[in-house]
Amino acid sequence: MKVLILGGTQFFGKKLVQRLIDQQAEVTIVTRGIKPDPFGDAVKRIRVDRTDAAALSTALGGASFDVVYDNICYTPQEAREAIRIFSGRTGKYIVISSMSVYPFGEEALTELAFDPYTCQLPEPGASSSLSYADGKRLVEAVFMQEAPFPAAAVRFPIVLGPDDYTRRLHFHIENVQKGFPIIIPALDAKLSFINSDEAANFLIWLGKSELIGPVNACSHGEIRLNQLMSLIVECVGKCANIVEKASEEHQSPFGVPASWYMDTSKAEAAGFAFKHIDDWLPKLIGELANAKE
Repeated sequence: MKVLILGGTQFFGKKLVQRLIDQQAEVTIVTRGIKPDPFGDAVKRIRVDRTDAAALSTALGGASFDVVYDNICYTPQEAREAIRIFSGRTGKYIVISSMSVYPFGEEALTELAFDPYTCQLPEPGASSSLSYADGKRLVEAVFMQEAPFPAAAVRFPIVLGPDDYTRRLHFHIENVQKGFPIIIPALDAKLSFINSDEAANFLIWLGKSELIGPVNACSHGEIRLNQLMSLIVECVGKCANIVEKASEEHQSPFGVPASWYMDTSKAEAAGFAFKHIDDWLPKLIGELANAKE
């Protein structure tokens, strides 16, 4: 199996690469070469900035791939360039999207809550400043409406793990340990999460499946933010200082204004079994809390 990964040098992207290597796939990673990777001679490397479409096309030469994983597509222009470059040379294209395509609300979000097949597309070459969420919506829409090859868009929630370079869960644990304030606007809000191992496992599975289109991927069992903080307090052994106002540095990375969680029926109906959040989140909190003692 020949696989190309745009990105793949940090967080769950690294785990995806390692799993593919373990399964004897022929893996090529495309990065700018800024971050080192641990893969040695087990992968081929193309060092190029994917936003430079001409350079990317030249660097790929005439190569073709069974699956392309795109971890770093953020604009409709990048999506259109990828379609042009990979048309006729990939069996399936998987772009990493986000739960950010959805609005906040009290209901579990299915893929129908945002339909990329009917979303209005920007004119080719149109330039505008897009938010992260709008960028991901339009990336999905371009692939679903214009790609001549099978395409899937994986909607991940916040991904957690000891290797999370954004340190979002770390932030809460460390602030409780130090007695620092944490601003959480909606403690009753329910959130979906997935850990980095399961995110990588899902991507491997999706690459081998026939599932296409937008697809939610998260652990079973959404959790309220007050429940999450209770788990942290129990592990740390100190009270949490939750406040309404403080300096911006104390704003929770999970500080959503309302609930935000997904339904995974589509992926499960196609054969993937997600773990329950209770199977890994308390253990992860314990590991991170102990690491700081």
